[in-house]
Amino acid sequence: MSCCLPGNLPAARSPEAGQEWLVGPAQQEILLASHSVGEGLQQTEISVPTIHCGGCIRTIEQGLGGLPGVVRARVNLSTRRVTVQWQEAVPPPLFTTLDRLGYPAHLHDPVENEKDPVLTQLLRALAISGFAAGNVMLFSMSIWAGADPASRDLFHWLSALVSLPAAAYSGQVFFRSAWHALRRGQTNMDVPISIGVLLAFGMSMYDTVTHGEYAYFDAAISLLFFLLIGRVLDHMMRERARQAVKGLQRMAARGAVVRRSDGSHDYLPVSELQPGMQIILAAGERVPVDGRVISGVSDIDCALVNGESLPQAAGIGTELQAGTLNLTAPLTMQATATVQSSFLAEMLRLMEAAESGRAGYRRIADRAAQLYAPVVHIAAFVSFVGWMLAMGDVHRALTIAVAVLIITCPCALALAVPMVQVVAARRLFEAGIMVKDGAALERLAQIDTVVFDKTGTLTLGQLMLSNRAEIDPQHLAIAAAMAVHSRHPQSRALSAAAIGTALPFARIEEHPGLGLEAEALGSVYRLGRAGWALGSEGETVGTALVKDGALLATFRFDDRLRPDARHVVTQLLQHGLHVEILSGDRPEAVAAIARQVGVADYQTAMLPGGKAARLAALAAEGRKVLMVGDGLNDAPALAAAHASMAPATAADIGRNAADFVFLRDSLAAVPQAMDVARQAGKLIRQNFVLSLGYNAVALPFAIAGYITPLIAALVMSSSSMIVVGNALRLTPLRGVRTARKDNLPNALPEGAE
Repeated sequence: MSCCLPGNLPAARSPEAGQEWLVGPAQQEILLASHSVGEGLQQTEISVPTIHCGGCIRTIEQGLGGLPGVVRARVNLSTRRVTVQWQEAVPPPLFTTLDRLGYPAHLHDPVENEKDPVLTQLLRALAISGFAAGNVMLFSMSIWAGADPASRDLFHWLSALVSLPAAAYSGQVFFRSAWHALRRGQTNMDVPISIGVLLAFGMSMYDTVTHGEYAYFDAAISLLFFLLIGRVLDHMMRERARQAVKGLQRMAARGAVVRRSDGSHDYLPVSELQPGMQIILAAGERVPVDGRVISGVSDIDCALVNGESLPQAAGIGTELQAGTLNLTAPLTMQATATVQSSFLAEMLRLMEAAESGRAGYRRIADRAAQLYAPVVHIAAFVSFVGWMLAMGDVHRALTIAVAVLIITCPCALALAVPMVQVVAARRLFEAGIMVKDGAALERLAQIDTVVFDKTGTLTLGQLMLSNRAEIDPQHLAIAAAMAVHSRHPQSRALSAAAIGTALPFARIEEHPGLGLEAEALGSVYRLGRAGWALGSEGETVGTALVKDGALLATFRFDDRLRPDARHVVTQLLQHGLHVEILSGDRPEAVAAIARQVGVADYQTAMLPGGKAARLAALAAEGRKVLMVGDGLNDAPALAAAHASMAPATAADIGRNAADFVFLRDSLAAVPQAMDVARQAGKLIRQNFVLSLGYNAVALPFAIAGYITPLIAALVMSSSSMIVVGNALRLTPLRGVRTARKDNLPNALPEGAE
């Protein structure tokens, strides 16, 4: 087992050491991310997310500008980015300085600031159509007020002048989609929309040129505006679904220091690393590719990879996986795989496979549109032919056909799902739950099985001293005073238990991967692995405090269980849900947590692929699985599950892979989210009934010629408002107030009863 890390380790090494340890990237990464700007100057772009005012700008520019070698430091408040130009042989301590000033920072990644071009286009189209609709409606009101023929013609021309350019731009969203579908001999929801809009504008222009009494520019442009509202909401929910693959790629190291056969060192991009290369891995750096330790002793943080709650010792012969973190001392490793075949690459492939399977999922509205669009076309065509045969008036027949297309336009249908999802997302946010994928609400309502990870999910991922009552307070004070000098998780647990007065240590020395050794009042104290501390090769388990070879105390550590974890699991089981624990941790640690929360089915020492395989097996049995996990090792399972949830304390990759992220410590978020999902499912079904029922009632009147295109647009808009109003009926979560005190809510999904 891992022990307390020795040494009073600083947050960063000095600039002379050429490294910024545990604060920012290594100097080679800074060099690789920088570029020459001439005259011997290098320029580095740094992202500082917490910049928010002029005071921040002044503090950062003065702090960085005063560093040796820094020629210029400029802050861009809008992009929250700092541009630094420097001319030293090694990079100045940029990240150390920013951290000291209170501004966490990282190297700027251009991908982070990429905007969504589709969303930008949709928002611009929405704004233009809304502006045009408002103005054209004012012109129409002037006509309705009783304008004379000359004024009426003027307002028609003004309406055309405003609405036609707006429709030409805003309508592209639908026109292009409809054209692509028609070219393939298919139809979609955008085909009747496009036909209705184009016919309405065409007839309106004809009536304007021929001094007709009616023109329907207001109906056509308002139709586009309401449709774009639904399209924007839908796109936003889809694009927020997941950024997991991108987050996984960012977790990988950019490069590594390679030792050549002649003893020289080169910094190579990770894509150029090959099996057999010797890689120098500094403390605080992530393993770039899979490899084997050939020199050095350290501790490796594997929590994000296998869920192991305690850091693992690494020495000669230890196999390292890409993405794990070297904690305590430098290592030399030999690469055994390329970046394409490393552990992180395999994780990426697992996630892509899981997400591609989910991409085939069709939302309810999309499935309904497959039948809806042909019905609309047939209804409009039959209306046109019928009126032509009955009256022989092309204009009259076209007007009625356009009214049929507009009144049956699937605007309400398009809003049925995204409006409920937006309202549900708001309700969940009020309860401290973030929705990453709106479509997951439907899936969550179907859940019959809940699978939990252990470390960081059922537990908080924070070690605590479990046998404090058995330890002499004086011995605990000595151990805590030594532990203050370490960043190790066990050290933090001991430091938190600090009591009494510390000894006057004359020295404290690091033994990487073993523990702390200190001198005080003529005695030698050791705190760390029991075998090393006692000098006994046979005794290797546990953490011990030893004075001059004599055992003073042994320490046991447990992970803290999340508040209400047992209560939540009990409620889930009582409501007929099957509950399992899948963990990469040690069997004894998992078994202890399983007993505490009352779960009988659990599996231990599982690799990421094993978790995903177990979920696939459950799915093959017909089960709908909710995966609740937090680590990098959970990401493929989170992506593959029917629905997924992660705590806010999860690794970035875990949060990105999950459909829901809960912000509080309590697991009450699980039944709360299921309750909202059940309500949202009911409202979505109601919205479909309302939108389709509205069409069933209004369509006969339009076919009979009692509804003009303008009235059709107004009625269509009213149906959309009805759908929106119904979505707002989603009630706030029962028990939200108590949830903020980490109590369990009263509600569970009906499907679980």
